[in-house]
Amino acid sequence: MSKVVVLGCGIEGKHMAIDLCKPPGCDVISVDIHPTALDDLAREHPIQTRVADLSTPEGVTEAVEDAEVVIGAVPGFMGYSMLEGVIRAGKNVVDISYFAEDPFGLDDLAKEMGVTAVVDCGVAPGMSNIILGDHARKMKVTRYECYIGGLPKSRDVLFEYKSAFPTLEVLEEYAGSGRSVESGKVVARSMLSETATMEFDRVGPLACLPTDGLRTLIRTMDIPDMAEKTLRYPGHADQMRALRDAGFLDANPIDVNGVSVRPIDVTSSLISPHWKFEPGEVDLTIMRLVIAGEEDGRPATYTYDLYDEYDPATGTLSMARTTGYTCTAVAQLILDGGYSRKGISPPEFVGRADGCRERVEKYLADRGVRYRMQRS
Repeated sequence: MSKVVVLGCGIEGKHMAIDLCKPPGCDVISVDIHPTALDDLAREHPIQTRVADLSTPEGVTEAVEDAEVVIGAVPGFMGYSMLEGVIRAGKNVVDISYFAEDPFGLDDLAKEMGVTAVVDCGVAPGMSNIILGDHARKMKVTRYECYIGGLPKSRDVLFEYKSAFPTLEVLEEYAGSGRSVESGKVVARSMLSETATMEFDRVGPLACLPTDGLRTLIRTMDIPDMAEKTLRYPGHADQMRALRDAGFLDANPIDVNGVSVRPIDVTSSLISPHWKFEPGEVDLTIMRLVIAGEEDGRPATYTYDLYDEYDPATGTLSMARTTGYTCTAVAQLILDGGYSRKGISPPEFVGRADGCRERVEKYLADRGVRYRMQRS
C-alpha cells in the first residue's frame, strides 16, 4: 500500500487525507502542529497522525521521511519553505499552499533531487490550468478567461461571504492587485477596482474581481489575452471596497493609544469568527473557463462550467472537494506512474501530458465534481 503524508490538517488537508485513505486507498499520515485536529481525524478514519512544527526544516524532514508522495496543504506564508524541505528530502509532492514566492526558484533543486513537484494544484489555479494545458497542445489558444468563486449558498451572513481559507489571506488579496495579460502585455489592476458583473445559472449576477490567479501561466503560456477573476456576490464586493477606502485593509501600522497595530490585522481578527463555516452549512463553488483560438484551421471556443455544493453525506465543503480532489487525483497519477516529469510542474504541465487530464476528470467525476463543456 502506498504511503502518503499530508502536511496540514486544515479544511483542505483533512478532506484530502480522508479521500486518500478510502479503500482501496493509501496508507495515510496526517501531520499538523495542532493535536486536537489530528485526534478528531484519527478518531473517525484509519489515518495515522503526527504532531510536528512544519514551519521548521527539521519538522518537515522528519514528517516526510517515509512518504512515497507528499501533499502540501499548509498556510501560504510557510508554503515555499515547506516545499523546499520536501524537495530536499527527495520526496515527490503535490502542493496547494499557494505561496507568494516563484515556485520555479526550486526547479533546479527538484531536478537535482529527481523530484516531481506539482504546485498550485487546486481548482483554479489547478484544474483550470490542467484543462488549458490540454487544449494548448491541440490548438493555438489566443484567449483564456477563468472566473472562479467559492461562496456561502446563503447570502444572509456578514458581508455576504464566508471562506474556507484564512481570513487574513482573503483580505490581503482584496487589498492587492491582480495581473492579466492584454495583447501580450502584463497589466496590473487593483482587485476591487472593477464593478463588472456576470450572470450565472442557479446563482444570478456575480461581481468579477481581477485577481493574481494566473500565476505560473504568465510564464509558461504564450497566450496574448489571459485573465482570471474571482466571483463574489455584488453586495460583498461593494462592502469590501468601503472597508478598503476607510483604511481597514491597510497593512501599514498605525498608532492607537500608544500601541502600533496594522488595521488589516484588527479587521481580520474581528471578521474571522463570522466567516467560518458552521458544521452542515452549505457552500458552493462556481467556475467558468473560456478557451478560444484556432483548431484544425478554424476558430474554436470552448466553455467549461462547474457548479458544486457542500456534500452532506461526507460533511465536505465544496471548496475542499473541488480543490482537494484535484490535488489527490494528481497525487494518484504520480503514485501510478502516470505523471513523472522531474522539477517544478505547474498544473498546466500535467495537462500537456497524454491522458492526464482525462484521468483527473474521471477521478473528480467519481466524486461528483463534474465540468460541463460546450464548443462553438
